[in-house]
Amino acid sequence: MINYKSYLVSIFVSLAISIGLQMLLPWPFGLIAALAVFALYPLILRNRAMRRMGGMGMGAGSFGQGSGFRYVCLACNNRFKGAICSRCGSKMKRAEF
Repeated sequence: MINYKSYLVSIFVSLAISIGLQMLLPWPFGLIAALAVFALYPLILRNRAMRRMGGMGMGAGSFGQGSGFRYVCLACNNRFKGAICSRCGSKMKRAEF
């Protein structure tokens, strides 16, 4: 569930910082700084929220807790990791999760 109150507060904080920078800095620098704040502030908030949830997207920790894939050779039925079977050298394999 999205917390709309904190979302609105963050938008108004970003807007206030942008307007403040435009008033303090001369013309082109104030605009550049305001655009940078308006672009970077949501990214910072997103990273902080993702850290609170316990992950940074679809990494190795999200799928199978970093266990990776294991393969079964179709020729000799050997379980291995990698591209080539360590027992017979075959490249024919099926994935095992």
